[in-house]
Amino acid sequence: MPRIISANLNGIRSAARKGFFEWMAKQSADFICVQELKAQAADMTPEFLAPEGYVGHFHYAEKKGYSGVGLYSKRKPNAVRIGFGNPEFDAEGRYVECDFGDLTVISLYCPSGSSSEERQIAKFRFMEAFLPHLQQLRESGREVVICGDWNIAHQERDLKNWKGNKKNSGFLPEERAWLTHLFEQVGLVDVFRQVDQRDEQYTWWSNRGQAWAKNVGWRIDYHISTPGIAANAHAVAIYKDERFSDHAPLTIDYT
Repeated sequence: MPRIISANLNGIRSAARKGFFEWMAKQSADFICVQELKAQAADMTPEFLAPEGYVGHFHYAEKKGYSGVGLYSKRKPNAVRIGFGNPEFDAEGRYVECDFGDLTVISLYCPSGSSSEERQIAKFRFMEAFLPHLQQLRESGREVVICGDWNIAHQERDLKNWKGNKKNSGFLPEERAWLTHLFEQVGLVDVFRQVDQRDEQYTWWSNRGQAWAKNVGWRIDYHISTPGIAANAHAVAIYKDERFSDHAPLTIDYT
C-alpha cells in the first residue's frame, strides 16, 4: 500500500532550511520523488543523501546550481537507471528510475520553456525524445508511476489565469496536446484527476506579486502512471500548510 510523494524543492539546500526533511520524516511515505535539487554531488550532505530510514538515488545536472532529481525509498531498489538515454537532456539531470519488485517509480523534471524561445524549442525537443520512452514504459508490463514537475498545465481548470496564458510556455496548445496524447493514446493516467476533480487544485505559484496569497497557481506537478496502479489510488493531498519551495508537495496513497 505505497504512499508516494512528489516535490519540486527549488533547491534542496533551501528546502532543507525551510524544514522539508523534518516534514518528510513524518509522512510515512514509501517513495519520495524530488526535483530541482540545484546541487551537485559535492553539495549533498549525509541528510540529503540518505535521510533516516531512506536510501536515495540522484541524477545531477552537469551545470552547477541547475535542475537535478532524486528518489528516496524505504527499501533498496532492485535496479536503478539514471537518465533515459538522451545525451542532451541526461546532461541536465532530469530522470531517476528505480524498480521495486513489479513496481517502477520515476522522478522526473521536464524542462521549462519560460525563460526564452531557445528553451521552449529545447522543451519541444525533450517532448519528442521522451514520448517513445513513455510508450516503452507503458508497454513494459510493469506498473509504473512517474512523479514530477512536468511544467505543463493540462486543462483550463489546471491554472487560474488560463485565458491570459494560452500563448505562454506551460499552457501552449502543443504542450497540452502532448499530455492529451499520453492519456488518450499511450494510455497513461493523470492519477490526481482520477481521484480529485475539483477546480483550483494547484501545485505551483509564481513568486511574483500575490500569487500564493491569492491562489493564482498552476497544477504542473503530477503522478502519471499505468492504469493498474492508478486504479488503486484512493487519496490525494497537496500540502500547503508550510512552504518549502514555490511548489507544494503532492502525496498520493495507493492500495
